Amino acid sequence: AETVRNTGAPGKLKRKTGCKKKGRMKMDMTRIEKVIEDMRKMNLEQFLVTDPMAVYYLTGQYYACGERMMVLRLDVEKEPVLVIGKLFPQDEEKLGIKVVYFDDTDDCVEVLASHMRKGGTIGIDKTWPARFLLRLMELQVGDAYSNASTIIDHIRQIKTEEEQQKMRVASRCNDTSIEELIPLVSKGMTEAELGEELLKIYLKNGAQGHSFEPIIAYGAHAADPHHETDDSKGSYGDAVVLDVGCLVNGYCADMTRTVFIGKASEEAKKIYAIVKEANRRGIEAAKPGARFCDVDRAARDYIEEQGYGQYFTHRTGHNIGLEVHEFGDVSFTNEEVLKPGMCFSVEPGIYVPGGIGVRIEDLVLITEDGCEVLNHFTKDLIEVEA
Repeated sequence: AETVRNTGAPGKLKRKTGCKKKGRMKMDMTRIEKVIEDMRKMNLEQFLVTDPMAVYYLTGQYYACGERMMVLRLDVEKEPVLVIGKLFPQDEEKLGIKVVYFDDTDDCVEVLASHMRKGGTIGIDKTWPARFLLRLMELQVGDAYSNASTIIDHIRQIKTEEEQQKMRVASRCNDTSIEELIPLVSKGMTEAELGEELLKIYLKNGAQGHSFEPIIAYGAHAADPHHETDDSKGSYGDAVVLDVGCLVNGYCADMTRTVFIGKASEEAKKIYAIVKEANRRGIEAAKPGARFCDVDRAARDYIEEQGYGQYFTHRTGHNIGLEVHEFGDVSFTNEEVLKPGMCFSVEPGIYVPGGIGVRIEDLVLITEDGCEVLNHFTKDLIEVEA
């Protein structure tokens, strides 16, 4: 699987899910129709969709073509066309759209260009490698080129009823699994071994696996929001950050709980209480008509009031769905208005370098009159018997 570093809330070493065998969804032409409608609003005549997850969202089929080109060409006047290498044969009838193939020895961009109209502004996906875009420009296919990814990003932000239910199921699995994981933090396992045990738990509970590489951080590592799980072991009194998520039916869960091995210190208890209240305030601010920045400020302002502002070093959350980090973030610079169907994390934290780190994270789903918290595992302070 392809591993990437995502910036965000907080830094996580993410593993892109379903790289080769992602479950097939039924193709929904209404999604493509929505994209075409927004293309017209942006005066885009054609749009080259190349992000495998965006193509999956539109077609129900996930393509992992490695370095080879794969493009779903959308046109406001023509039917969609999938341009893909012959190495990946398709059942065109089942797929429901036209397929154009190229050989490995072909100029694949030239093949694509032969199925495009000349002129106008062409929408380009933010993930398309420069080597393909530059070749398309050399062929003088379009008069101008524009990043059109936000079209699909905004559509994906609003989860359908079916997607919302899948998010609930994934979070229930995460709740059940972390409850089974927490007693193991005092059993002398390394961080990495604990992650391996978590995978076994997920598979037993019906998940397809991790939705991202878990962050499991003992002691001083808990004070590093970018910590990468290693072979360290915990000690009595350590805070243990458990930032974990599972993949269920193609949709991602994500949550964080911080527990303690043995007794937590008085300072640790104080910090924990502050983070817990910041999490509560952030969730309380999550409602239709509010903005992402309002949620961030609700959590951040409280931490700052308590004197720990300098130790809250990341945004408050990120959108989630088919991918664990989707378009949209919960930061004080994001003034986008919250709408029913949006799903994102609320995960404030305090990280005192070399000392104590605490993060508490829940997923929330915006409803018509507020929000639904998808995680139900307790946020009371847990001290695991050593």
